[in-house]
Amino acid sequence: MDTKVRHGAPVVSPERALRVFTAPQRNPGTPLDLDLVRALRINRSAVERRAATIPTRRTVKKEWQAAWLLRAITCMDLTTLQGDDTPTNVLRLCAKAKNPVRRDLLDALGATELGIRVGAVCVYHAFIPLAVEALAGSGIPVAAVSTGFPAGLNPLPQRIEEIKASVAAGAEEIDVVITRGHALAGAWEALYDEVHAFREACGAAHMKVILGTGDLATLVNVARASQVAMMAGADFIKTSTGKETVNATLPVGVVMTRQIRDYHERTGFAVGFKPAGGIRKAKQALEWLILMKEELGDRWLAADLFRLGASALLTDIERQLEHYVTGRYSAAHRHPMV
Repeated sequence: MDTKVRHGAPVVSPERALRVFTAPQRNPGTPLDLDLVRALRINRSAVERRAATIPTRRTVKKEWQAAWLLRAITCMDLTTLQGDDTPTNVLRLCAKAKNPVRRDLLDALGATELGIRVGAVCVYHAFIPLAVEALAGSGIPVAAVSTGFPAGLNPLPQRIEEIKASVAAGAEEIDVVITRGHALAGAWEALYDEVHAFREACGAAHMKVILGTGDLATLVNVARASQVAMMAGADFIKTSTGKETVNATLPVGVVMTRQIRDYHERTGFAVGFKPAGGIRKAKQALEWLILMKEELGDRWLAADLFRLGASALLTDIERQLEHYVTGRYSAAHRHPMV
């Protein structure tokens, strides 16, 4: 089927789809401030009211929606973390990462020359060399989950060696898992030391710290764990592994982004944010982008400070883009993921 822009539908301008920002200085971490951590309090009702306004306060339609969805693609960690992953699946995922939107749709949107690609490809350690080879020359980094993902309960020396092995294999980003028990017990010194050790093992590789917020019981624990992870040198804080019963939620996002804002105001260092788990629809991606814009500003709408951990999401975004171009929704199989 030929794809044409339906009558009256403007194309997406490069300025709306991709804005280039200066790379932020990497967060070196700070000494642990227990007084600050223990003094944190969260008004759950206020947070939930704020989160409830995010899908309703702004309406992104037509060419603006198309531009925002292209932006969401560039901030996506395209992920496969299944027990039945195979080399073939990983190779197909990498091919999709380099060409995430059908060429005919990009042509119709006027976005062919924007170089739309995802933020990273996230895989298990075993597939790092394969993904690195498949993505060579694309500029797309390989991210690897580590430290006993998803439970994070392996012995600490083993988890540290796992990080080093993944970095040596070519991973440029490491998604580490904290020991949730430290946060639940209020053992903030232990959590700080753990994350600090992970940061040292990562070296030049950027570290995303997975808090497993669905396991942390309270928003106060989420706030405190966020601050401790940033003090210990996190480049990103991430909501979930995607394997918990409850994964990324907007109330948790409000709490974590406000801790990022507080840390940035106190230290001058910008830390990234990554919601992950359960983000499958384009509408959800827009909600997370709106949250970032309203709580942290435009600077946090780029891949170096914002990522969406997802797999099925890209298919729905492509369907929405085709609807913008043609006025019709296509079947999901026209936009295969792998």
